[in-house]
Amino acid sequence: MVTFKTLNSTFMNKRKFLKNTVMATTGMTVVPSLVLSSCKTEPKKEETVEPEAAAATATSFVLPPLPYGYDAFPDTIDAMTMEIHHSKHHQGYTNKLNAALKEANISGKTIEEILTMDELPTAIRNNGGGFYNHSLYWDILTPGNEGMSETLATKITEDFGSEEAFKNELATAGAKRFGSGWAWVCQDGDKKLHICSTPNQDNPLMKVAEQMGTPILGIDVWEHAYYLKYQNKRGDYLQNIIKIINWDKVASRMS
Repeated sequence: MVTFKTLNSTFMNKRKFLKNTVMATTGMTVVPSLVLSSCKTEPKKEETVEPEAAAATATSFVLPPLPYGYDAFPDTIDAMTMEIHHSKHHQGYTNKLNAALKEANISGKTIEEILTMDELPTAIRNNGGGFYNHSLYWDILTPGNEGMSETLATKITEDFGSEEAFKNELATAGAKRFGSGWAWVCQDGDKKLHICSTPNQDNPLMKVAEQMGTPILGIDVWEHAYYLKYQNKRGDYLQNIIKIINWDKVASRMS
């Protein structure tokens, strides 16, 4: 006679058998109620990118990170000026450049190719210059100035007479730039170095420059670059900024 106890025992043995079979098959210890749900797989969603978004991404310029901290030059530029200059001013030029390029339907060009175009819309001229000029400015500064290499020193002596004459002429170019602008050291097609300055965010790559050339060094003389520390003493700022130039980076830009 089959009793209730016997039926219950048989049922429990079958349940235990099924549980052990599942665990042996999966190699995992799982709660029986989660076995089915753990085997379910959601269909993979196909990622799609809108053509317009892809194009914008492909042609966008990105704010370059600094190769040092905002507090890298406490004796020359205060940390607050560095942070505002980089994260606000330079970022602003970057954002506005991308917007202007999208509006003008310009893509697939380097910043140098853009700035040397025959016709530069005002927004691209101003913001493209701001993006390029600041990128160069940050790159040629260094917390550990080791002086000029013999090759660069020889070239500067050849073109300017001496290192001292070169540095004085560079500081003078920045000091005499009326209003906002930049002081530059450039190389021309004959590989000769020369010093000049430009207003606003113009630079010697642009067709509008009075003296064109390939920039190898650029110093920002906008007030936002120095005013918190130096107020109206632009000359002091220029004398100090020249002391933290990365001359190896400058030399590497020469052809």
